[in-house]
Amino acid sequence: MSESLEHRFSNLSWDQVKILDQVLSEVIPIHGRGNFPTLEVKTKDIILVVQDELQKREIIIKDIRLNGSTASHILANKNGTTYKDLDIIFGIGYLGEQEFQVVKEGVLNCLQDFLPKGVNKEKITTHTMKDAYVQKMVKVSTEHDRWSLISLSNNTGKNVEFKFVNSLRRQFEFSVDSFQIILNNLLDVYRDANFVLSEDSSPVIVAESVFGDFGEAMNHLQHKLISTRNPEEIRGGGLLKYSNLLVRDFKPASETEIKNLERYMCSRFFIDFPDVIDQQKKIESYLENHFVGEERSKYDYLMTLRGIVNESTVCLMGHERRQTLNMITILALKVLGEQNIIPNTANVTCYYQPAPYVTDRNFNSYYVAHGHPFIYESYPLHIHMQGGLV
Repeated sequence: MSESLEHRFSNLSWDQVKILDQVLSEVIPIHGRGNFPTLEVKTKDIILVVQDELQKREIIIKDIRLNGSTASHILANKNGTTYKDLDIIFGIGYLGEQEFQVVKEGVLNCLQDFLPKGVNKEKITTHTMKDAYVQKMVKVSTEHDRWSLISLSNNTGKNVEFKFVNSLRRQFEFSVDSFQIILNNLLDVYRDANFVLSEDSSPVIVAESVFGDFGEAMNHLQHKLISTRNPEEIRGGGLLKYSNLLVRDFKPASETEIKNLERYMCSRFFIDFPDVIDQQKKIESYLENHFVGEERSKYDYLMTLRGIVNESTVCLMGHERRQTLNMITILALKVLGEQNIIPNTANVTCYYQPAPYVTDRNFNSYYVAHGHPFIYESYPLHIHMQGGLV
């Protein structure tokens, strides 16, 4: 990587450009619901089509960036950094209510270009395309944040996500997910059908760390170090992502500082999700989106999360804290049960009536008899429950 243009920026090396090109040229399936066919698209193709469509509709695009774990993977591929979602940010000059609607309709209209030949498109509306191919849509319009998100469906968890941003006060959770690669120069050469990307012909491609110091953030990424600032500014406090980093063998950059930050993470999480049912939904959604194909890591994750909540929560009443800990424990037991681990263990004995907030019918009546010993070395679980978890 070349010397920084500014402390926030750095040019990609040729090796990094090659990886970027491979990622953008990969065919990603967008799975349709019901009888709708799977769309096979290259990321670079759908970006170009969306860009053309929005410009045709007079939407001002300042730049287009590759964000998050995919950018981290390209910048630090040698340390095993992986990615799932392809997170594309369109910097938009202005987003009023009309522009929000135009952007949504433009993206949904673009999807029709990727329908297989022979499909009659005349009766297919943008509403139909939304129902068939969109996993989630988000719109945020506040004094400080104006952006929208359209996430396209992928059954393997590798979603293509378009974020259209006019303003976003907080663009990262931790330094290791703060990287954005500016794609404009590469997209320009992709438009030339005769262009062959090589070391000599490669355009200058710039990456930015919105955390601040690019070199510091790269050091954290290369050495798998956890660092952030002001987690109280993050929705949910970054608590779920922090637990995920710990499970993936990241270590705090500062052991003394992180304990303080953990308390802020927990406080913000419980401010944003004060009800235990909302907490459960958020955690289950996070597991569903971030652990596809990694079922056996869910238990480690949940017990890591439980440990942080247990040690660092200072903002809850005693019974509220116990409710949350109990809920996370039940989710962990459920994960073990789904993996057929619980019936083989003598380390867990459960006799209880579910707490009022537990609505999962799988836990209406639960008893685990003694069987062959099983020891889960990371987090041995010894729980006796009567009338509720303790």
